[in-house]
Amino acid sequence: MTTFVDRVELHVAAGNGGHGCASVHREKFKPLGGPNGGNGGRGGDVVLVVDRDVTTLLEYHHRPHRRAGNGRPGEGDHRTGKDGESLVLPVPDGTVVTDRTGTVLADLVGEGTRYVAARGGRGGLGNAALASPRRKAPGFALLGEPGEQGDIVLELKTVADVALVGYPSAGKSSLISVLSAARPKIADYPFTTLVPNLGVVTAGETVYTVADVPGLIPGASEGRGLGLEFLRHVERCKVLVHVLDCATLETERDPLTDLEVIEAELDAYGGGLKDRPRVVALNKTDIPDGQELADLVRPGLEERGYRVFDVSAVSRKGLRELSFALAGIVAEARAAQPKREATRIVIRPQAVDDAGFTVTREGEGMFRVRGSKPERWVRQTDFTNNEAVGYLADRLNRLGVEDELFRLGAREGDGVAIGPEDNAVVFDWEPSISTGAEMLGRRGEDHRLDQLRPAVQRRRDREAEREETGTAYRDAADPFTGP
Repeated sequence: MTTFVDRVELHVAAGNGGHGCASVHREKFKPLGGPNGGNGGRGGDVVLVVDRDVTTLLEYHHRPHRRAGNGRPGEGDHRTGKDGESLVLPVPDGTVVTDRTGTVLADLVGEGTRYVAARGGRGGLGNAALASPRRKAPGFALLGEPGEQGDIVLELKTVADVALVGYPSAGKSSLISVLSAARPKIADYPFTTLVPNLGVVTAGETVYTVADVPGLIPGASEGRGLGLEFLRHVERCKVLVHVLDCATLETERDPLTDLEVIEAELDAYGGGLKDRPRVVALNKTDIPDGQELADLVRPGLEERGYRVFDVSAVSRKGLRELSFALAGIVAEARAAQPKREATRIVIRPQAVDDAGFTVTREGEGMFRVRGSKPERWVRQTDFTNNEAVGYLADRLNRLGVEDELFRLGAREGDGVAIGPEDNAVVFDWEPSISTGAEMLGRRGEDHRLDQLRPAVQRRRDREAEREETGTAYRDAADPFTGP
């Protein structure tokens, strides 16, 4: 059974915002209570958080679909819906978040580092929030926005200062077991280590971590063996240690050849490893033949610029010298790193002359409107409610969409799509003079309410005619008209 997973594809979905409520206050002896519909709650976010107690992505391998809670709809009596619960997903330190194309979205290093993978949708406004002096009792509310959703890829890159690399059964696991308190599985057959092991080493005042990377073989960078699966775990290290087997039983192998093969695989993989310091550990020198071979190859390795150490995990020969040498290299690398500064909050206000939308012509008789505001307004509109549609038309008109359509030569009956191509709402455009949108005025105000009733209008017309002629008469059909 798989116990270690360092790469998963995660399907995340944030919560949807709750719908606003359209409600009117009803109480005995209070006939005009007014609107009291509450706003909908906000949908929950999907958040990735670095947790030091998590060392694998196995949990997400078995359950790759994750969804946050939805916001509750608003209710009458000005009651706002409850916000949806955010989903917090703990990930190991060193997790890299990318999209399906490989674009890096976040590099999560350090305890408590957070990244919002999907944001919840905003709740819709209730009719109480939409009321105005001109529209005292809106008969509609706004819908909640859907939450973000998509696919992300999580890759674990071990955060270690030192990486032990070498052929299978070169003794890497044995070295890390005596250098640190790590207890990896050790056996006398290749590919015993199936997952990276991490250990903490203390050398004087320096404390650093060592990673044992599963054995590399020729062609590892192309997918052979376990190399390609775990080569990513050496990308963050500050120094590479080549563990060379001086007591191998394979006649076609020797330490120099092994070193050249591993270096070729590291170069083929890339990952910015070419400039990392290298140290060579000639292992298994407690065996007489191993010590003779180490003495034979050491001059050639030193000519290539490597620092060479004779070590033995069994007799612990040379481990102290190796440990302090690695501590010195790690300390120098840490000192050379730029000092981390506190995160600065940068506020970038939107330009005052930015309309926030664009209108483009797409073929004959077709236009497309793009922009965060119009697209959000469309998502929040209940198209089964005529008053809500009129409110949308009023908002678009005030934003300047209709003026821009006139400027581009749009005619009555042309198609107008609002939103992206895969999820757009298409209208047959009619200028406001024929749709009656201008009747709503500001924020949907209706000038038809200011018109007089027909009987009152007839009476006033007769009064005006009487003043012009100077005569007084009584209209039998209208008892309210006097001399």
